[in-house]
Amino acid sequence: MTITISGRIAEYASSLRYSDFDKPTIEAAKARIIDTFGCAIGAQHETPVEIASKSVQDTDGRYRSTILGTGRKVSPDIAAFVNGGMSRYFDFMDTYDAKEFSHPSDNIFPMVAVAEAEGLGGRDVLLGTVLAYEIQCRLCDAATLWKRGWDHVIYGLVSVSAAASRLMGLSVGQTEQAINIALNSHLTMRQLRAGELSMWKAVAFSNSARNAIFSAMLARNGFTGPAPVFEGEMGFWKQVTGRFEIDTRKFGGKRNRFKIGQTLIKHFPAETRAQTAIEAALELRKVVPAEKIRSVEIGTNEGGLKIIGSGAEKWDPKTKETADHSLPYMVAAALMDGKVDLASFTEKRYRDAKTLQFMKRVKVVERKRFTDMFNKGGTVNAADVVITAADGKRVSKEVIYSKGHPRTPMSPAEIEAKFKSVAGRNLERGSARRVLDTIWDLEHLNDIRRLMYMVS
Repeated sequence: MTITISGRIAEYASSLRYSDFDKPTIEAAKARIIDTFGCAIGAQHETPVEIASKSVQDTDGRYRSTILGTGRKVSPDIAAFVNGGMSRYFDFMDTYDAKEFSHPSDNIFPMVAVAEAEGLGGRDVLLGTVLAYEIQCRLCDAATLWKRGWDHVIYGLVSVSAAASRLMGLSVGQTEQAINIALNSHLTMRQLRAGELSMWKAVAFSNSARNAIFSAMLARNGFTGPAPVFEGEMGFWKQVTGRFEIDTRKFGGKRNRFKIGQTLIKHFPAETRAQTAIEAALELRKVVPAEKIRSVEIGTNEGGLKIIGSGAEKWDPKTKETADHSLPYMVAAALMDGKVDLASFTEKRYRDAKTLQFMKRVKVVERKRFTDMFNKGGTVNAADVVITAADGKRVSKEVIYSKGHPRTPMSPAEIEAKFKSVAGRNLERGSARRVLDTIWDLEHLNDIRRLMYMVS
């Protein structure tokens, strides 16, 4: 009997144990959990987050999880939706780019929500996190979605349903059904990242997580889903990606490296492909002040041009979501302000008349060599910035690996500093220190509710 892709992923999810992790894998997971909690805590009072929180109902009974910052208890699928939206709002979490782009830390709050509802501890959160990262990143390696008009959050349906099933203690068969239900029924179109971007960008993955957790809850009670969901005559291959191969024998564990240590932790609250360009612009600002710039050319890869470097709205952003996906705006802000931080994405800043005028001097082009670097793998979003000064002098700067890339990683101290700067908007210093210490020692936390109590 041929085992389906869903079946192979289910077998892998069910077989993975905390004991399969080496110390670097555990520390990588902790660093990304800290980073993700910081992003979420800092965004507690942002408009889309408050709308989402007001839109859900509190839940009575035992099977509940906490909405971060509120103490409210809801079902775990809903907690994953709201908390995941918080962590995504600033576009400041980690990334993994292969044939498909992704933000694997989107998986963290779904794992926390399920672990809390199940009465589990820190090791379980680490297990679910590493497992979900592994599945999502391996799917990103296997096949593209965005070039066919579908969105990367689709792969989260598989990663979250499988990892949630693992934490819920589902069997291999039940896990396979959870994947089948989730993937068949909740596909997301790429339109959410085209044109003028909306609030939905922040919750697109967390909505996938909500559906994935609910799918696991259904599967636990015997519900079955369409199969084979990948290979079937009307399945995922035919409708979405085309045929691809997944070999779970090459997944993390059994001496294979886990993917979680290969994701990029962002240094700037900006879209992934902008990280290198911002670094380059900040270096050039030391040479040519903004008021003496005649023109700016930004060189990026194919994805950088199509996703954040083309379309009239990128030169006239009217929403925060468009601004943090506008390469010309982010480079202009870096050149004019000498920084790109959370304040760069307030309406007053991105609608500034002088900045909009300056952006008319900015153009974005594809550098084929940067596209070739990206296609070789390893989340290489190289960029350069070329400035022509008013006197005709030309200066340029190229950055291959941005700060936070696996080849130029952020230190634990830098990760803590980022956490404090973002979470400090809503968390006082002593509480921030306790949260950091708890997550760095997460494998010894017997009940994840203790951590959620600290941030609520």
